[in-house]
Amino acid sequence: MNYIGSKLSLLDFLEETIAKVTGHKTGKKLVFADLFAGTGIVGTTFKKKGYTVIANDIQHYSYVLNKHYIENSPPLDKSLLGHLNSLAGIDGFIYNNYCLGSGSGRNYFTDYNGRKCDAIRQEIEQLYAKKEISESEYYFFLASLINSIDKYANTASVYGAFLKHIKKSAARKFHLELLPVIDGCKNGRVYNHDVNDLIQNISGDILYLDPPYNARQYCTNYHVLETISRYDNPTLYGKTGLREYAEQKSAFCSKRTVEIVFEDLIAKADFDYIFLSYNNEGLMSIDNIRAIMEKYGQYDLFTTDYRRFRADKEESRNHKASATLEYLHCLIRN
Repeated sequence: MNYIGSKLSLLDFLEETIAKVTGHKTGKKLVFADLFAGTGIVGTTFKKKGYTVIANDIQHYSYVLNKHYIENSPPLDKSLLGHLNSLAGIDGFIYNNYCLGSGSGRNYFTDYNGRKCDAIRQEIEQLYAKKEISESEYYFFLASLINSIDKYANTASVYGAFLKHIKKSAARKFHLELLPVIDGCKNGRVYNHDVNDLIQNISGDILYLDPPYNARQYCTNYHVLETISRYDNPTLYGKTGLREYAEQKSAFCSKRTVEIVFEDLIAKADFDYIFLSYNNEGLMSIDNIRAIMEKYGQYDLFTTDYRRFRADKEESRNHKASATLEYLHCLIRN
């Protein structure tokens, strides 16, 4: 997924720096926590290295992706794929609310793809309710649906708005593709909690934090994926069909509250090493982050250039710079 804040291109930098600071070359008998997990790219990387991974995100679609990546292990039965792809489309919640043909006025998916998504989503839920698939298989197929349907969205990547005309990638007929099943430590745990609540109930060796950097709320940028994930028939509002998101708003997206919740998180964290990804355009300044972290142990800072997130390859945006400076703040606890 082309996801805001994705650390895919920074993985080498993260792995090398974390190994250098901790001295850990493998993760055997060690616990790594990724508490703003997003699409799971960082947690998955450390699962492969042998760490027991604790993953968390307040967004449900992220929870589903990480339930698969972190808690599932091979082998998993993939035979259901053909059946799901053969289903005829139905007029369900996605078609009725996010496709033009329904009269909704929203153009997030073609009518065909919206109906197909509804058919597959309902079938996965029904099979799980009837215990015809296991919990592992449920999250396997649901995570795969979320990841797959995003590739057919008629947006400039995020779901804050839809495009007026169907773009080329969105016009293709939807085909479900399965996510890889990650081999690694089988003791991982995944949560869907507020991070400042969860931190009081977990502990480990390495804590990795990648909170939102600015005022953009993920719950509004990816609300359609949230609805596909939950499939809870929410009341929708406005032209873009937003769902109620008050309980998912992050205090890390507010200049007024970000430093308060950040220090609370650091103070409560029962981990030997804490790493914070942030950039030079974030709500918290480098000096304030340093001042907070230095209260709790030995502090260090590592930097690398990072290409700015672009919503779409064809999109032209006027930015002051094409790259930002990515910081990896490090704290070794006293």
